[in-house]
Amino acid sequence: MSRPILEVIALNPADAIAAQAGGADRLELVTDMAADGLTPSRETFAAVRSAVDLPVRVMLRAADGFAAGDPAAFDTLCEAAAALHSEGADEFVLGFLTDDGGVDLAAVTTLTEVVRAGGGVDESRWTFHRAIDRAADRDGLRKRLADIPGLDTYLTAGSARGVDDGLPTLAEEAARTGTPGYEPRIMAGGGLRLDHLSALRAAGIDAFHIGGAARPAGWAGPVDAAAVGRWRTALDAPVPVA
Repeated sequence: MSRPILEVIALNPADAIAAQAGGADRLELVTDMAADGLTPSRETFAAVRSAVDLPVRVMLRAADGFAAGDPAAFDTLCEAAAALHSEGADEFVLGFLTDDGGVDLAAVTTLTEVVRAGGGVDESRWTFHRAIDRAADRDGLRKRLADIPGLDTYLTAGSARGVDDGLPTLAEEAARTGTPGYEPRIMAGGGLRLDHLSALRAAGIDAFHIGGAARPAGWAGPVDAAAVGRWRTALDAPVPVA
């Protein structure tokens, strides 16, 4: 069995280098954590890609919140996505909701088509992020997204309030793995702590996402390789037996 995936948020090449040194398996590249993570520049992606050999999932999000934005803002986001794809990005993070909490299928479909190489060849893989934790109907959202190419991960805390409240939902959804709408991997993240790992791993969850937990000095400070290493060590420990 492969080891659990540890994904770390990076803002720049220095973060990426520290995350890799600590044992991260993948990066989520963003900018502006004051807005919970927005789309980074093409130049930042290129610099990170040159600094490490980890997979890099690039955030596609133009503003705080989970709306796709007005047509002009969404067009700008699509242009940024196309530029990132041209630079070599082939893994992404995105997710949009309508005002009533439903999935914005038109926005998701359009943006994933922008980053699909060859106008139909499914090369780009992507994560639907924590917008699912704000959805009016999680199950319905999953089933509506089931046929969109490239979706292989849901980043979720199980609740908008974080993993503390979402543990039962995460366990229930993990138990449905492989059923329609539940084929993508669950990546637990959002207020995730080391003491959550035992229950999550016992439920069968094998992917974990950290941001602030990798930064002892807070978001004003860099990713710390030793902090990432503590998560790597914890995840490499045997799965607890119920």
